[in-house]
Amino acid sequence: MVAGALLLTACDNGFEEMNKNPNAYIEPVVGSLFSYNIIRTAGASDDNTLYPNDKLSGAFMQFFASLNPYQWTGDKYLAKAGYSDGLFNAGYNVELKENIQILNLTKDNPTQSNLYNIARIWRVYIMHRITDMYGDVPYFEAGQGYINGLYKPKYDPQSAIYADMLKELDEAALALDPAKPSYGAADFLYAGNTDKWKKFAYSLMLRLGMRLTKVDAGMAESWVKKAIAGGVMQSNADLAKLNHTDGTALQFYWSGRELRGGEGVPPSAKGKGYGKMAQTFVEHLKTTQDPRLPFYITLWPGNADPTQLPTSTEPSKQKGLPNGYDYSTIKTIIPNWTDDMLAEYSEINLNTVGNNATPSIFQSYAEVELYLAEAALRGWGPGDAKTHYETAVKASMDMQPLYPGGMSVTEEEYAAYLVANPYVGGSFDEQMEQIHTQLWASLFMNNIEVYANWRRTGYPKLTPTNYSGNETGGQIPRRLPYPQSEASLNTENYAEAVKNQGPDLFSTRVWWDKE
Repeated sequence: MVAGALLLTACDNGFEEMNKNPNAYIEPVVGSLFSYNIIRTAGASDDNTLYPNDKLSGAFMQFFASLNPYQWTGDKYLAKAGYSDGLFNAGYNVELKENIQILNLTKDNPTQSNLYNIARIWRVYIMHRITDMYGDVPYFEAGQGYINGLYKPKYDPQSAIYADMLKELDEAALALDPAKPSYGAADFLYAGNTDKWKKFAYSLMLRLGMRLTKVDAGMAESWVKKAIAGGVMQSNADLAKLNHTDGTALQFYWSGRELRGGEGVPPSAKGKGYGKMAQTFVEHLKTTQDPRLPFYITLWPGNADPTQLPTSTEPSKQKGLPNGYDYSTIKTIIPNWTDDMLAEYSEINLNTVGNNATPSIFQSYAEVELYLAEAALRGWGPGDAKTHYETAVKASMDMQPLYPGGMSVTEEEYAAYLVANPYVGGSFDEQMEQIHTQLWASLFMNNIEVYANWRRTGYPKLTPTNYSGNETGGQIPRRLPYPQSEASLNTENYAEAVKNQGPDLFSTRVWWDKE
């Protein structure tokens, strides 16, 4: 990520030239623009990090809980436009805008085919998060305002978006050529390594193919098999990540910075910050004797002073906050409640997964192996579900040295975990529950992906809350509403989208989330 700081000056100069002439091509521009695109997709504001990933998806999935109904609305299924708008606005106004510029600069230059096709893969990453969260969205006409003045793009059906994203991954992966120039050091994921980008493309294809199992099993099977045949990630050396440093500007991990601040669990709050760990997640980690518990969570003294971590991460001391309560209603289940008692409840570990220098993980090898376990279970892939499941658990536990904090899981701890939580087989549904409950536990802080996978599979089994005035009638939301500005500024296309998809509500299901 130090490279990111070195390239920002060149990036700014490139932007100035492109603002004068968007069709101009200057050699340093594309590389620095791609660097910036990766950084800003990882997160350069709350819009595409804290709001959609932590306060909404993270609370929906009962990783986080809060008594504050204004700061953590996802805990109570309440509407707050600034939160639900964030990913849409950042996705189109920042992430996709930059990506479309790269595509237009490189598409007609045969010597830059790798730059073009890597940007195509990255565009799919950007767009799949947006459509998964909102459903039907602008796709084919999206990002064209800067290029050709199209400022009111039509909304496309999610079915068409998915078909094109999968096609794009297929074509881009096949077109990558290690003999041609690539981004080199400007590529903060893989340093221009086309073989690793190909694995990422097919791993994304596996993710997207699995997304279709409820709505079109035949299409899902076809794309899952194609992804596996193409070659997905094989180890943690292949995972897609952006390294951060505990610096300033765009160098740090945005969620870590914000969770350490006033909206999360600042050490200065002495345990009484807003964003606590949820009872569901904490109890799961304790019940399963998960050795990742001290990596994920701690009591506040460990966040205030890392030397306290050995005692403040002791599993028996951890306590999760129930979802769906505020400072008053919590007394209905804890009659003697005082706000000072918040200090007894667990927080995200700011020394590890919540650190400013925590890497942004776009897709992990552990996730890939869990989807391969499902593929094997369905008869769509090689091997057996048990082996893929155990490989996924090992991959997840082996990721800890990639993070700050100096933690690791020993071979003995890994083996003991599998003894305590063996892959038991059983019916199809029982195996799906075990695979995807493990995905939930393994992908903590990639909460947007966990939320999408939960909507598809229904696992883990979560008990919804029913806070007074919630938007869903006491059911976990199925999507986020569009920004209110779309109804006023892109009125005709917004209205057509609502007509086709259904009411613009938290409870409306997206296309692949077939009931």
